[in-house]
Formats: sequence, structure tokens, C-alpha cells
Amino acid sequence: MKKNFINFIATIIIALLLSQVLPWWSVMLASFITAILFSLKKSAVFFVPFLAIAVFWMLYAFWLSNANDFMLSKKIAVLLPLQGNPYLLILVTGVIGGLAAGIAAVSGKQCASLLKSKA
Repeated sequence: MKKNFINFIATIIIALLLSQVLPWWSVMLASFITAILFSLKKSAVFFVPFLAIAVFWMLYAFWLSNANDFMLSKKIAVLLPLQGNPYLLILVTGVIGGLAAGIAAVSGKQCASLLKSKA
């Protein structure tokens, strides 16, 4: 449980730092790195980074959207089949980011396992 929490916090911190200089895929790099550094077991390899990045992206999207009274979010939510609901768009944003991070973390775990078996 402690390792899960450390991985969760480390993923958010690394993603926050990398997102300042890299594009959206920096969250995948952060998840990949933390999966190599902190060995998690079974489904936690996917779900811990998934939740970390989903929370990070939803909070960041809410913070950015709140600054302009959700005007852009409402317009984008109208274009997508979300009935103009900006909060649903923020949820979808978090899920997409979480999926990308979870898949990257599984890839990182597989790379770490491959490197260990070669050594």
C-alpha cells in the first residue's frame, strides 16, 4: 500500500514537472519512469498511474476551464456527444489521460522485467 502511494505521488510530481517543457505525452513518460523505479504488483501497475494522471489532468483541466468560466469547455462539449456539459468533458479528459498513463506504466513494467531477466 505504501509503495502504491509513493508511486501515485511520484507519478504526479514527475508529470507536473515534465508537462512544463513537454507536450501532452509527458504523462506517459512519467508513468513509464515510475513503473521502472517503483515495482508494483498485478493490476496496481495499471491502476495507480491511471488514477494519478486522471486526477492530475482533471484538476488541471478544471483549473484552466474555471479561469474562463468554462466557455471553451462548453463549446468543445457541444462538438462532442456530451450535451454541452463541461464537467463531463473534464471527466473524459481524465479518463483518456489515465488510459495513456496506465498503458505506458504497463510498458515500463514489462521493460523493467525484460531488463531484469537479461541481467
